[in-house]
Amino acid sequence: MSLRLLPMLAWLLLAAVAFVTLAPIGLRPMSMFSPNVERFVSFGVVGLAFALAYPRHLWVILAVVLGSAVVFELLQLAVQSRHGRLLDVAVKLAGGGLGIAAGAVADRIWRRRTA
Repeated sequence: MSLRLLPMLAWLLLAAVAFVTLAPIGLRPMSMFSPNVERFVSFGVVGLAFALAYPRHLWVILAVVLGSAVVFELLQLAVQSRHGRLLDVAVKLAGGGLGIAAGAVADRIWRRRTA
């Protein structure tokens, strides 16, 4: 994949997570994993994508990804069929943080090998 596509991928992933998080529960896709695993992995992938797409903007990435986790959970309070919970936001924050950290480490390793 071209590195130029990474920013688009990161924003599309965040938009997909927003849709799944805020859509009525009937529109939410089902998987064989627990909701907490889904939350952790989805924000981990988003964090990883943003960290790889914008490697020189770590603080902005942290604000966007972790801020989105909090905002999405708060917005669920306005959706009748959804509910925001503190545990859910904690799982999303942990996944997003781990994804960002993994992306930052991968970027540093990549830069050292190509330098």
